[in-house]
Amino acid sequence: MHDATTAQNIDDTLLTALAEALGRDRLRVGDDIPESHAADAAGMTPCRPGLLLLPRSTQEVSQALALCHAHGARIVVQGGMTGLAGGAHPQEGEIALSLERMRGIEEIDTLSGTLTAMAGTTLQEIQEAAQASGFFCGIDLGARGSCTIGGNIATNAGGNQVLRYGMARRNVLGLEAVLADGTVVTSLNKMLKNNAGYDWTQLFIGSEGTLGIVTRVVLGLHPAPRGVRSALCAFSRFEDVVTVLRRFDAALPGRMIVFEAMWREYLDTAIGPGGLSPPFPESPEVTLLIEAAMGSEAGNAAGDDASDPFTETLAGFLEEGLIDDALIAQSEADRARFWSYREAVYEFRRIIDAGTNFDVSIPIARLDEAVERLREGARGFGEETRLLVFGHVADSNIHISVSHPRHDAQMSREIQGMVYDIVAALAGSVSAEHGVGMLKRDYLHKSRSEAEIALMRRIKQALDPHNMLNPGRILA
Repeated sequence: MHDATTAQNIDDTLLTALAEALGRDRLRVGDDIPESHAADAAGMTPCRPGLLLLPRSTQEVSQALALCHAHGARIVVQGGMTGLAGGAHPQEGEIALSLERMRGIEEIDTLSGTLTAMAGTTLQEIQEAAQASGFFCGIDLGARGSCTIGGNIATNAGGNQVLRYGMARRNVLGLEAVLADGTVVTSLNKMLKNNAGYDWTQLFIGSEGTLGIVTRVVLGLHPAPRGVRSALCAFSRFEDVVTVLRRFDAALPGRMIVFEAMWREYLDTAIGPGGLSPPFPESPEVTLLIEAAMGSEAGNAAGDDASDPFTETLAGFLEEGLIDDALIAQSEADRARFWSYREAVYEFRRIIDAGTNFDVSIPIARLDEAVERLREGARGFGEETRLLVFGHVADSNIHISVSHPRHDAQMSREIQGMVYDIVAALAGSVSAEHGVGMLKRDYLHKSRSEAEIALMRRIKQALDPHNMLNPGRILA
């Protein structure tokens, strides 16, 4: 870590002005800056920011940005630090502005079905508050306990329930944000329909803090799903996975919540180094975790004479040979066991070799081709290479990990070239749900045309002409 006993490249005049405007308890410099602010979850070399700002309100964010703008300072915006693309990772001399103290649920409007929260509120706090009021938050991520709603919006986060509830964008009704010069723009809208001019809020969703800092958010809530049923299914062919997806949705429209696929190498790792029990007698090509909200038609999971459309539908697929084998949860313990295979990935960093990880989208019709190309590409790095592929699939999103005992920076660059070339060749996206940040910036052209990138630059120039907010993220 860089030694930073003094504020790097932050002049005394700015420090004095910030202290006077915000109070000294809102500033941290040098060794008083916690190491947790020197690196996000992307795995980059830690770099302590030149100064850490800890505002408690939108007004304080506005004051801080106005002063930094006047002094030409550069800002990196930080939330829960769970990002995997280097978006919140400091660069030399940057001021970190953390929203961790801007935390709390401001309102739950049960008539409008909305929740208003400050940007530093964790996703789990929002989920629990919605549940306590009889509602459901449509955004869900594995990092729910530490990621913040502001970060979820800044990266347009996806997660396990996108199939039914959409990305973060689809759950946001209103925002408040602070522009680079300190201007506050507020549209805490609670209505589904509001076509009064440009919807500027949509511009900030997925902008990764490069256009402004989101400080408050209004989320649309949903009725809590009832009668959730879970199944773990084995497939020998990926094309049958797609057939089941389409036919399940046609038979039971609007019921599916989760459609998580794990290819053979992933499951082998979960039950080998991961230590989980094999779910099926033989290792399938694809293992699928399905969950559906069956409501009053859920039947009795323990098995009575009530109608059980979930089981009946899957049984029909088994009879047709679309599914090779299936396990249907009979209890919450069964459901937790099914999820243990999908969530084994959180232990993989501890039990397998270092590697390079990816979050990409590829058209569903070409996912099978993508996996075969990835297998071929991984073999090119030697027989010791471990390829893992898993993901949400129904929304075209897969996660990829390529690890090797001799993994180093040079190999990582070569692996990235291999994977992103495949993604580009199949008309996919280099980023599905974790943003671009610094780590994918140089590959943006593989998913966006020159005209699109030029438009992004024009928008950035209009809202942040001095390039002070999250410089070097998304755009070079």
